[in-house]
Amino acid sequence: MSQSPDIARPPATPWGLVFLLGSLTAFAPMSIDMYLPAFPAMGAELGADAGQQQATLAFFLFGMAIGQFLYGPASDRFGRRIPILVGITVYVVASIACALAMNPEWMIAARFVQALGGCAGAVVARAVVRDQFDHTETARMLSLLTLIMGLAPILAPISGAVVLQLAGWRAIFWVLTAFGLACGVAVFLRLKETRSEETAAQARSENPLRAYRVLISSPRLVGYCLGGALNGALLFTYISSSSGLVIETFGFSPFAYTLVFGANAFGVIGAGQVNRMLLRRLTPDQVLARASLAALGFGALLLIASVSRFGGQWTVLPLLFCCLASYGLMAGNTMAGALSVDPTRAGSTSALMGGLSFASGAFASWLGGVLHDGTAVPMAGVMMACLLGSTAALWGLALPRKDAMQGTA
Repeated sequence: MSQSPDIARPPATPWGLVFLLGSLTAFAPMSIDMYLPAFPAMGAELGADAGQQQATLAFFLFGMAIGQFLYGPASDRFGRRIPILVGITVYVVASIACALAMNPEWMIAARFVQALGGCAGAVVARAVVRDQFDHTETARMLSLLTLIMGLAPILAPISGAVVLQLAGWRAIFWVLTAFGLACGVAVFLRLKETRSEETAAQARSENPLRAYRVLISSPRLVGYCLGGALNGALLFTYISSSSGLVIETFGFSPFAYTLVFGANAFGVIGAGQVNRMLLRRLTPDQVLARASLAALGFGALLLIASVSRFGGQWTVLPLLFCCLASYGLMAGNTMAGALSVDPTRAGSTSALMGGLSFASGAFASWLGGVLHDGTAVPMAGVMMACLLGSTAALWGLALPRKDAMQGTA
């Protein structure tokens, strides 16, 4: 297969920009994973029952889904810097409110607002990448952002447990406040405006609803968005089911659970970096064609192993690792593909895909909880459904037929 110059000769990586944008995409995993160890202590002090504690997470995910649809068009119309700074300001104020919460209702409301602010970083960061890079380089850059974002699920629970032990659960939200302030200062001092005049003119000529109508009228964009969102729902399903599966069903200790959790996070990170290497000789669509079919195969094996209970945890956990690792191969490429369809609406595209990801992830997590029966079957079944939908969307709507056929040759 012949190589185009942009694939064969990748430009130097702008590491300063990577770390800044990677930090902005980490608001969600930091805010979710860092406070999980504090659930019992927080619930006891606030007088929250299990449902109210779960609501602090559910409303955060709900806020992340809604907020992205606001910041995307705003970043196209007003530029990339202003929406990020506004979002971070909202995030910081809401984090302080979380630290000062006196009852469950206060905490739930504050978490919702915290999400409305924190989602700005991820939405605009992806648009900034598309402003400056072509399709293939966008996929490479987004894979690097996955590397940094992927560290959060490893470090955040550990950091949260340490802070909880040393200073109590409220200190976790003061740490998140400091994180938000640090990111805000970095954006103010280091992030340059990247929105093009063409994008600005396009945004001024239409209202946000029209922008979204135009985007969802494109089958390719819908295919990329659904393919990425449904594959990403694997992570939410796993996060919501992992402790019950690993500790209660398989009988691992809490410490062993953290090792399993960390290993799966490293799998996602590693796959993302493998994707960067593959993009030196393959197009993003060719990687997607292969990765989607491989993920579907591992999902089928995971479901079979869960139903048959063949090998127990020693079969389920490796297959689960392979399914989750597919996110590292697909996330950057599906987002790059979606952003390439209509670059003048990059902010709205980023918001559409991000919102769909959190919405589908929240639904998949809820469904896994409803079907929970003390085995791995509900989790595996929901994951298989997500992978079927993801593969169907990519192959039916997004992938150019020629690239898809070459990708599986």
